Amino acid sequence: MRKIFGLILLGLGSFLLITALLATVYLPGVVKRTPLDVDSKTVLTGEAAKIDVTTGELSDLKPIRIVSLTQSDTDASDDDVVVFTNGTCVVFNEDGDTPDCVDGEDARLITASESNFATDRVTAEAVDNGDYLPDAEVQYEGLVNKWPFDAEKKNYMYFDSTTEEAVEAVFDGTEEIEGLETYRYKVNIDEAVIEVAAGTPGTYTNEVIIWVEPTTGSFIKQSQDQQRYLADGTQVLDLAAVYTDDEIKESAEEANDSKSQLDLITGTVPIVGFTSGALVLIAGIVLLVTARRKEAS
Repeated sequence: MRKIFGLILLGLGSFLLITALLATVYLPGVVKRTPLDVDSKTVLTGEAAKIDVTTGELSDLKPIRIVSLTQSDTDASDDDVVVFTNGTCVVFNEDGDTPDCVDGEDARLITASESNFATDRVTAEAVDNGDYLPDAEVQYEGLVNKWPFDAEKKNYMYFDSTTEEAVEAVFDGTEEIEGLETYRYKVNIDEAVIEVAAGTPGTYTNEVIIWVEPTTGSFIKQSQDQQRYLADGTQVLDLAAVYTDDEIKESAEEANDSKSQLDLITGTVPIVGFTSGALVLIAGIVLLVTARRKEAS
């Protein structure tokens, strides 16, 4: 009987050790990858003033809403790269019930844009458009819509869609949001030359702050404070916005769920597997040795 139990424990111990080894060496590379079924809606609110073309002056500050819709293109993606489509609309929302976006003839529209980009599923960095996107698409660089898994307290390059260039996101400390520790990064763009309208040159200044849950690389909160000017210095836009409270709460809940799953697979399972596996294996060996001694006697 001891021999049978010993063999059972030997097998169980080996299984637990192999499982722990897989959770340490193999599974992180499987689970720490951007999913291929992303379908998200992000909402920011704030205030903005836009130039009145009839007077040449800024309007009064009015409430705004920014809605960003991001979806992954499963057909265009593969095991290593995920392709995204994003649409972002910025509208005045004085009455509180403006649609997520309006057409170009609607005075409530501030800006509307669509973009496509491809990122590495592990590093979260933009990859060469290559076979993933048409030649006419803008080539993204750096991080775009998330940070890498296991983000570090260091600076990263982050893509700014207005300048269509990667800019430095500087690590600026840690901050607890909704019970989660986040890493805060700041992006400062100062008087970058852009087209403020088709064929109209000007400059663009923006301070973007991004709060990231480091284990998952997920955005928990984001804010921006931007101004745009004509070449002669006339201001055409003054805008400040931040994630809504509901958006922050939802982002934190989703990140916490993902973090818990990753911690279980890459942390708890290896610890339990190695510890219990070793103990069970030793117990099995002891039972086999004592069984053989008993048979010999």
